Amino acid sequence: MNQPAETCPRSVAPTPSLRPATLASAPLASTLTTPLMLFFAGSVGVVVMNLSAAQPLTGPVSRALALPPELAGLIAMLPQLGYAGGLLLLVPLCDLLENRRLIFRTLACCAIFLALASFAHSGWLFLTSVFLAGATSSVIQMLVPMAASMAPESRRGRAVGNVMSGLMLGILLSRPLASVIAGSLGWRAFYGIEAVADALLAVVLYLQLPNHAPHAAARYWELLRSLWTLLRTEPVLQRRATLAALALGAFSAFWTAIGLRLAQPPFSLGMPGIALFALAGATGAIVTPLAGHLGDRGAGRATQIVSHLVMIAAVLVLGTAGAGWGLSWSGFSLAAHPAAALALLVAGAAALDAGVIADQTLGRRAINLINPAARGRLNALFVGIFFAGGALGAALSGLAWARAGWSGVCTVALGFALAVFLFGFVDRAAQAAHH
Repeated sequence: MNQPAETCPRSVAPTPSLRPATLASAPLASTLTTPLMLFFAGSVGVVVMNLSAAQPLTGPVSRALALPPELAGLIAMLPQLGYAGGLLLLVPLCDLLENRRLIFRTLACCAIFLALASFAHSGWLFLTSVFLAGATSSVIQMLVPMAASMAPESRRGRAVGNVMSGLMLGILLSRPLASVIAGSLGWRAFYGIEAVADALLAVVLYLQLPNHAPHAAARYWELLRSLWTLLRTEPVLQRRATLAALALGAFSAFWTAIGLRLAQPPFSLGMPGIALFALAGATGAIVTPLAGHLGDRGAGRATQIVSHLVMIAAVLVLGTAGAGWGLSWSGFSLAAHPAAALALLVAGAAALDAGVIADQTLGRRAINLINPAARGRLNALFVGIFFAGGALGAALSGLAWARAGWSGVCTVALGFALAVFLFGFVDRAAQAAHH
């Protein structure tokens, strides 16, 4: 089966803000072996915990550092805000500087900032440290395009899928892991452990990664200005980032509020139970390599349709299990069968994760085949846009929970899932037009 034209490498005219030499890229000295691919996946999984693990630590940290209530929310927000800044200001350097040294230095700085956070006794020092740790955690988006660059084109989707599986597992497992470590060793231990882990990763990555020096003739400010040019002129980026943003909106809407629902009857789970639920729901990440493999085999369109339908079905299951959607006529009572309802929630969570991750993996594959010389900037834009969708989903989820409970949350998630499905037709029509 022929691959869609948009997923094949193509030449791109120089953008007005970059000189032609920026379109050249030095070949990588080694290929992506299976052990190295797994190490990439584990690395991004460890680093991404810096971003989302702060949510369950907000209470202990704010009490220990005597932060006023109006500033407590910054503990979870500032790492995300720093990450967004890193995407815009640091990741584009992949297209300008030698990648191995850039990755090493960025991750080493991340470890230093996490260590400062673990020892901080001042609220402002802690908040500044986690902001800078979030910014340097954008090294994730330096590793993903490098992994794609090291893989042959015929296996690029599979490589991106495997690395993304590590990323999604890290996101899903970060909250329960942070809760367990903070509950047994204290919140400072969590940041200390993350600092040591990032420092060790920096050293190993420096030893394992090949040199990759882009032949860039642009200045840094020209590189930043080209971000807008790429966003304006790359239709594949526009469509795939929009799909990923809508999908992550559904994902965030669910995971933002599920802990609140599980703490209520008939489930009445405590923190350990909610952590186990998150572990069970994370099983959906196993589809990531399969989605990438199917994309490599030319089955990207069919896989995309299936992933969108799975998302819709998953949200309907979650609404049924948590809010009793469609059960009034059947006489089935959630209160009378909490174990069955919980099993349905686990199945729905895993299916939703699988659909979202499959769509995102296909999007990543398409992005990494557009223009090798702009791969760092393209990934930065793609991630920045879909994180905006996730933030919107989380915000709407909180409002929906306050006004309509779990039924409202599932309605928000269903709206995002339906939007993904409908916009998928636009994407596939554009792909067909390029045949």
